[in-house]
Amino acid sequence: MLYYLLYPLHKYFFAFNVFKYITFRAAGAALTSLILGITLGPVIIKMLQGAKIGDQIREFPFFEQLHKKKIGTPTMGGIVILSVLIISTLLWSRFENALIQLILFTTIYLGLLGFLDDYLKLKGKKGGLGGWYKLLGQAILGLVIGFYLYYFPPARDFHSLTTPFLKELTINLGWFYILFVLIVIVSSSNAVNLTDGLDGLAIGSVVIVAATFGIFSYLTGHIKFSQYLLLPFIKESGEITVYLSALIGAGLSFLWFNAYPAQILMGDTGALALGGALGLVAILIRKEILLLIVGGIFVVETLSVILQVASYKLRKIRIFKMTPIHHHFEMKGWSEPKIVVRFWIINIILALITFSTLKLR
Repeated sequence: MLYYLLYPLHKYFFAFNVFKYITFRAAGAALTSLILGITLGPVIIKMLQGAKIGDQIREFPFFEQLHKKKIGTPTMGGIVILSVLIISTLLWSRFENALIQLILFTTIYLGLLGFLDDYLKLKGKKGGLGGWYKLLGQAILGLVIGFYLYYFPPARDFHSLTTPFLKELTINLGWFYILFVLIVIVSSSNAVNLTDGLDGLAIGSVVIVAATFGIFSYLTGHIKFSQYLLLPFIKESGEITVYLSALIGAGLSFLWFNAYPAQILMGDTGALALGGALGLVAILIRKEILLLIVGGIFVVETLSVILQVASYKLRKIRIFKMTPIHHHFEMKGWSEPKIVVRFWIINIILALITFSTLKLR
């Protein structure tokens, strides 16, 4: 919005010329969402407390003892993240950009799906929306986006899968691309949701992934940088940097209140939306495999659940004390802040490995 209002004024005063630069608008988006989030956070927390929208611990006794202080903590905190994220993106991005529209649609759709799930849980419906209905909602979105990108690709060879470290190897997915998009969006959405179990863990990891992909999206949308680094050039992808910068600011503002001991919890409202959005970003900048690296924490959290369930059903043996795996370490006696900070450190290392793929090819 600000681009359309203020950039035309550069004809009269040269300073308004800065609004054409993605880097300037990205910085503005991050700062705006950070300030808005920290300002609105206490207001929304009080509203949720007044509505008695608090977390309930329904686990076995020892786990309940560990998390008894969380009982009654306002949940649905994703409302804070998504509201400031959307406002900031609309303010600072060029929202005629088709990729921005697609990401905002995904964010709002999954945010509403998560909100419905959280609402039903708080109303006493066991399991909330229900796993299969949730998956169905995510799958419908994945199919819609898959078909759209298949028939309206934003760049040449868009349906080919690029591989890190191997600059010459690409895999043409053909019609399978539609199913591939579905798998990436559904998997990433649920992976972040599974990671959201300790104060600050999920949102801190989301911010690290967003920062990493923010740089990649800028480089991918810059013709000279993309040619130099042998990245596939996608003209409109640079604008995604503004969205991801807004996400970084929104995430940090939420972490202000979500850091241990949390004053508010993200809930499915935020986790499903942020996970799905990051998955879509990976698709739009053609870095789907890199999502497995930079989002390694999310991958391990998900695999721990899959392995635990499979092992117990097949052998009646539990591999971990509890899953997702962050609870395994908690059951082993690690403090919650120690687990969170160590997982963040691992995530930063994975982000550095991801950046190394820019030259190690």
